[in-house]
This record gives sequence, C-alpha cells and structure tokens, in this order.
Amino acid sequence: MSMIGVDVGGTFTDVVVIEDGRITTVKVSTDVHNTHLGVLQGAEEAGAGRATVFNHASTHGLNAVITRKLPKIAFLTTLGHRDIIDIGSNYRPLTALTDAGWRRGFGDAARPLVPRYLRRGIRERLTADGGVLIPLDEEHARAELAVLRRCDVQGVAICLINSYVNPHHEERLRELVRDELGDIPVSISSETSPLAKEWARASTTTIDVFMKLIYGDYTRKLGDGLRDLGFSGSFNYANCAAQLMDADIAMEQPFEIVFAGPAAGTVASAHFGTLIDRGNLLCADVGGTSCDISMVSGGKPYVNSTFVLEDDLIVNALSNEVDSIGAGGGSLVTISPRGGEVLVGPGSAGADPGPACYGKGGTQPATTDTLVMMGVIDPASFAGGRLTLDPALSRRAFEDLDTPLGFDQRVRYAFNIGVNNVAEGITNIAIKHGIDPRDYSLVAFGAAGPMLLPACLDLVHAREVIVPPHPGLFSALGLVSTDQVYGDSRSSYLILDDSAAEAVNKVYGQMEDELRARFADRGVDVEFVRSMDARLAGQTWETPFVSVPSGEITPEKVCEMIENFHQVYESRAGNRFDGLPVQGVTYRVEAVITADKVDYPRVPAGDGGVVAPESTFVLRYLTDEPITAGRHRRESLRAGDRVEGPAVIHEALSTTFMLPGQVAVVGEYGELRITRA
Repeated sequence: MSMIGVDVGGTFTDVVVIEDGRITTVKVSTDVHNTHLGVLQGAEEAGAGRATVFNHASTHGLNAVITRKLPKIAFLTTLGHRDIIDIGSNYRPLTALTDAGWRRGFGDAARPLVPRYLRRGIRERLTADGGVLIPLDEEHARAELAVLRRCDVQGVAICLINSYVNPHHEERLRELVRDELGDIPVSISSETSPLAKEWARASTTTIDVFMKLIYGDYTRKLGDGLRDLGFSGSFNYANCAAQLMDADIAMEQPFEIVFAGPAAGTVASAHFGTLIDRGNLLCADVGGTSCDISMVSGGKPYVNSTFVLEDDLIVNALSNEVDSIGAGGGSLVTISPRGGEVLVGPGSAGADPGPACYGKGGTQPATTDTLVMMGVIDPASFAGGRLTLDPALSRRAFEDLDTPLGFDQRVRYAFNIGVNNVAEGITNIAIKHGIDPRDYSLVAFGAAGPMLLPACLDLVHAREVIVPPHPGLFSALGLVSTDQVYGDSRSSYLILDDSAAEAVNKVYGQMEDELRARFADRGVDVEFVRSMDARLAGQTWETPFVSVPSGEITPEKVCEMIENFHQVYESRAGNRFDGLPVQGVTYRVEAVITADKVDYPRVPAGDGGVVAPESTFVLRYLTDEPITAGRHRRESLRAGDRVEGPAVIHEALSTTFMLPGQVAVVGEYGELRITRA
C-alpha cells in the first residue's frame, strides 16, 4: 500500500510517499499561477499511479482571499442588513485601538470581499424563535436577482437573520436564485453554518461560495490530472484541523479546507510526539514565506471553534490554533527608512524571484542569503540539489543595502533579528496560553526551521529543540498522520435542566442520523464524538468543547453535561459557579473514521559517543571572529550518537544549524534532540 501527502506552500510544494514502511520525499517549486500543475508534477515524481491514498492540503483558497483575487459573487440578506459584511463584529486589533484612521481590511473603505452594489437586501424577517414576522417577498427577491443577473455574478451567498433556527426562507430564496440566475454555486447559512451570531455565519457562508468557485475548478483539474497519472485511489482534502475529508464531500462545504496547510504541521508534531513520549510541544513551521507557530499540550493540538483569516474575518470551522508571522527563508532584509536599523520581514522574496542567491532576478537579500554568507547553507546541495545557489549574488545584495554598517554587521544583525522574530512569536504563544516554556519542547520543521530554532533555545528557555525526520516536508507528513473526520453543529439556546433532555437528544439524533446516512454504503466503522459550547446564563461568550455523553440524552446525562461544563470552565477561568444555570448554545458531533497513518522507521543504534564531523567549514559573522564548525550528514547518524556544536547537519531538504555550546543526541526514530551542552 502506498500513501501520498501533499502540502502546497507559498514557495514550495511538499510531497511525501509512504510505501512498504519507507518514507520518501519530493519537493517542487509552487506554481503560483497554476497551483495544480506543481501538485501534479510532485505527484508524478512520487509515483501517484501506485498510490491508494492521496491526501492534500492547500493554501490556494487562502491566498486568493488574502490577495483578493476572488470571483465575483453576490450576498443576499434580510432587508436593512446588507452592510453586515462591512461592519463585521467591530473588533479592532490592539495596535488599532487609538488609530482613528484604521479600517478593517475587508470593509468598504478598504478591499471588500463583496462590493456594496452586489449586496442586496430581501424583504423578509424571522423572529429569534423561528417564527415568521415578515413573509418572504418573492416579487421583491426576483427584482433584486434581476439586478444581479445584469451584473453577471458567478455565485451567491445567502444569510438571512435568524435563519439558523428556521431555514425555510433561505431554502426558498435559493430556489429563486436558481430560477433567475441558473445553475451557479449558492450557499445558504442554515446549511453551511447553522450557528448563532450573524456576522460569523455571514462571513463563513461568503467564504464558502468563494471556495466553491475556486476549489471546484481546481479539484476537477487535479482529479483529472491524477487519473491521467494512473491514480485510482482515495482523494482526500485536509480541513482546518488537518482532519481528512473525501474530496467530493469537502466540495459540499469547502470553507472547511481554506486553512488546512498550517494545521497539518501541528498534527504531525502531535503524532510524532506520542512516539517519543513528548506531549507538550511548541511547534514552529518555518518555510519560505512565514513561520506558523502552534501548540500541543498533553498530546493534543489546541483547537478553536473558529479561525480568523484576517482581522475580524471569522470562519466557523474547527481549526488548530496557528499564529503566523512573516519570518522564513525568503524574509527580506531591508533598512528602515526612518531609523536606519536592519529589518527582517515581514516582506518575502517568495518563490519568484526568490532570494538573491537564486539568480532569478532578486536584488534584495533574504534570510537564505544570510545563511549562505554565514556558511550554514551549502550552495551546491540546496533543496536536495535541485537548485544551485550563487553566493556572489548574496554578497552583492548585502553590499547594496543603504546603510553605514559594515558588511559583517549587516549579515550578523540580519541573522540575529530573524532569530529574534521567531523567538518573539513563540514567546507570545506561551504567554497567551499561560504556559511555562521550560515544560515544552520546540519542534523545528519547515525548510528553514532547523536552521533558526536551535538559536532560539536560550531566548525562549524551552526544554529542548526537536528536529523530526524529514523536517523540510514535515507538514506533509501530518496529512498521513490523521483520521477522516466529518462534523456537524447546530445552535439552540437551551437552559440545561431536566426539561432540556428531549430537545438536546433531538439535536444530536438529527446530526448523527444525517452523518450515518452519508456513510451507509461505504461499509466503514464510524465513531461519533459529541461536544458542546455552553455558558453561564447571562454570559455573552461560550466555553467551547465541553464533552457530551453518547447515547440517548436523559435528565441524568444532562446533569453530567452540566458538571462537565463546570469542570472545563474552572480549568479555563480558574473559578466555578455551581449555583448558576448553564445554557447550551452550540451542539457539535464528529464522525471519525480511522485511517492508516505513517509509521516512522527506527534507525540503527550507534555506540553513543561523540561523532566526528565529516568535514569542517568556516562559520562567519556569528561572532566577531570566524569559527571552525563541523559538517555532518544526517543519514550517516545512528541512534544515541552525539553531535557537538558549532555544527551543521545536512540532509536532502533541510539543514540543522547548532550554535557553540549546544549538543544534539539522535533518538531512536532519527530525531535530533538539541540541548545546551
């Protein structure tokens, strides 16, 4: 059996193949204009024709939202509410609290997702309990749709007030859209995200229509290309929690796959952590463009019930919490026009033209150029030998910086600032969650992670740095480290007492029956996992992921749900209020189908001694004077071997850089555990 995992990043497309217990890797440049072509190139090199499983995570849709390279869609809502997409939730980031000129990025004054003339109000109104206050005015709706027909919209998002309680108006309006505009993608909020809070439901439905248009064509091209390569197995997408979904099912609600790539690295870290008895992890995926930072506690990723694409742009989907900063191998080194200080990022050279040393026309130095100048990167074996770097171009790029600093200071400051940017991002995550980094291990992956994370060790004060096998494609390994999961959720404001048992049981019964019917003809074992988001009566925000017992919900089980809430609330807030009533808001169920996962092979045991370097090189610009450092090949190391810094450990698609005073011990799966000597 052969499994393939593909993670499409902004600079490279990573492919891993699991076949007969062996892990092989392929790395190709991302085709930013035709993303599926890079995926198919990697799939062909990976032998897709022999594979039985093809698991895919992509930033294709995410990048379209960020860059606003979006199809033309319309937004229909209750008359008087069409500006909900401009208003959002009125959240402001901390840096904008005192900025009178700040505008949210998706508002009408900036770069709206849907221009105001394509947002139309429909005369109708439902009450909070689902009653009809104003019937749907079909004549008015057809008049508004006639306007949209003249505007040649490609899709329609429908979000009517209180429709999560009563979907009938939305369902009828969808029929009218089909009558007037033809067979175009339409998403209604009562199916896409039947949850309370209008803004999040509206933004999720809007994103879903965009993803139907973007991923629909992409999936067809990718599926056709895979069939041309002889692939006839299971084609899956990863969702925002890096859980797998059959591609056809994912296309029913593709908003769930918009943020899959960064989440896969967290799942890969959690899975590998269970193998090496490390349950507390701070994960840093440092690629070409960004550094994605996440956390695993007690062996489980930290999961949110929503995620944010940009400030205040919320999507109602379960997601691994990932914070991204502009720090990677492509991060540009610039000089501040105000203070003249050296800056690194957030701007990136990307894949085209790339860092100056790529020789593709880039003239500004990037972090990759910094590491070439220091001697850490071997120009002749970069990216597995696919690309030969030119150190002379790196030197010229640094020399051309407009600064009175000497050349050695330019390179040294560029390295130190790049490292500090990553360390600051990790520290912020630790502070946010109130954890002690000394109890956590740093997991360094992504092509640039092993080069930068060991230098962060003393800045973050973590227990150790772990460089897993195949760090350059570790996120792709997350796609073969997880199960198939299909979820559903519904909102209903219910005070949890004996009288609520019947209503809660009905909600879970409906969701599980619908999920069970979906897999009735597949002959697979499905496990249902229930949870709820609840709050103390009178609160505004919910406490998420409270465990709910399986089986029929009885008054006794409602009491169990209440106790579970108080325990979770106490663990998060540090207090509990047993005397206050608990109100359930959102009820969630996941159908879990166990999938085959990657099995990391053990490496042969060594003698446990210090390994002499295969060669040495001069490490420049780290200190005032050059230092002699060792070069090692990772494939020649054995379990128990010790490598002393300063040193670099090369492998096909990544390089690990250890500072003086650090030591790496090779683990039983070939992982490098780097600590202070």
